[in-house]
Amino acid sequence: MNARTSIIEASGLIKRFDAVAAVDGLSFTVERGEIFGLVGPDGAGKTATMRMLAGVMRPDQGRIVIDGVDVVADAEEGKQHISYMPQRFGLYEDLTVDENIRFYADLFEVPAQAREERAARLLAASGMTQFRARLAGQLSGGMKQKLGLTCALVHTPQILLLDEPTTGVDPVSRRDFWRILYGLRDEGVTIVISTAYLDEAERCNRLALLDRGRVLYCDTPMALKARMPGALLVITSPAGRKVRDTIAGLSGVSNVILVGDGVHAVVDDAGLRIVELREALRRAAVAVVDIVVGEPSIEDVFVALTQGEATAS
Repeated sequence: MNARTSIIEASGLIKRFDAVAAVDGLSFTVERGEIFGLVGPDGAGKTATMRMLAGVMRPDQGRIVIDGVDVVADAEEGKQHISYMPQRFGLYEDLTVDENIRFYADLFEVPAQAREERAARLLAASGMTQFRARLAGQLSGGMKQKLGLTCALVHTPQILLLDEPTTGVDPVSRRDFWRILYGLRDEGVTIVISTAYLDEAERCNRLALLDRGRVLYCDTPMALKARMPGALLVITSPAGRKVRDTIAGLSGVSNVILVGDGVHAVVDDAGLRIVELREALRRAAVAVVDIVVGEPSIEDVFVALTQGEATAS
């Protein structure tokens, strides 16, 4: 098997809007044929980074090389290697699904036969074949996103840039969307996706965790989980808020997150703190079903790491 090589290299990217640094010294590489995630909350710098990668916004400082092309020096040449789907993709609502696909195919001079074969496969994968004659303006939000993805892919790009493509999309459409992305990755397409949904981060090959325009960490989901300081305790309780209020600030407890059936708490020593937390909750008369050590999610990791950064600063 050939060694993997970087197809995207971003180094020292800075982008300011007035006095605010939306992107502050960002550096990362993307390997050929992987799904790479830019993950972080609103305001982390995800969209500004995606726009710079796409060549539609120039960085104030820094360098971007995409498949050997210096995008900062020659944005138009860089655009030949990518397809960019922004948060609000430019669908024409008074055109049908088929007409939108044909329009984008014509922009990239895709032959009719190739366009039809690719569109048919992508629409079938997303469950949209039966809606080919429907006006885009009559589609649901999730269907519009899947149509936007089809339009972005109709010319078979090497690199696909997706800026928060599943925001506001229903769970079924999100699942369909990711199924398409996995299929594209298997075909060798390199995908960079930004998202504020930390559960989606688990689906990527590698992640860059962003906070206030900086990369905190960049690694595989498994490796990032291993970086989380301490241990995660899963406290199952019908009184999650009371659990949180009772244990927040106790010795050895660094942060507490409400979840559906209780609380996740990061502690320094699981064996010691389980005993102490049980006793504290008993004294406070808070009902607890169980306290066990759990596997952290990317959300748990992100909260723990960003809290650590805030404490350090």
